[in-house]
Amino acid sequence: MKRFIACLLCFVVPSALIAGEVGYRVTYDGGSVAHVKAGSGLKLYLEKDQIRFAADKEHDLVSIPASAVTEISYGQDVHRRVGTAVGVAIVSFGLGALVALSKSKKHFIGMTWADGDQKGGLAIQCDKNDYRGILAGLEGLTGKKAVDSSTLTVKN
Repeated sequence: MKRFIACLLCFVVPSALIAGEVGYRVTYDGGSVAHVKAGSGLKLYLEKDQIRFAADKEHDLVSIPASAVTEISYGQDVHRRVGTAVGVAIVSFGLGALVALSKSKKHFIGMTWADGDQKGGLAIQCDKNDYRGILAGLEGLTGKKAVDSSTLTVKN
């Protein structure tokens, strides 16, 4: 009986993992997607010929044809962990000083598209472990090279 259960688990557990949903969890930072507030969690799906954003499994917010994407950009927001350092400094001043020297990075990806009369754009925040994969997927799907926004110089 134990062998039967062990064999059954060897087939059931891997198949359950494979059947899991493929997509990236991202945070909407702003843009032209209707009815979505900044800070909302979304799921990004890179499919054969489109890029799809969904709030949940059944509700697609926007589907963008890959051929309609006009630009992909990437940027970082780097800041010091001052608030955390102050909290830690209350307990240990030396440890608080070390935390104050550390930096935190947020990774953002922007995208614009034009599909006939429908034009739009959005910015999403990605996890530090996912942003490279998302960028590579978007570049491969659209044929556009991502632009590093920190290298752009903006003149007012």
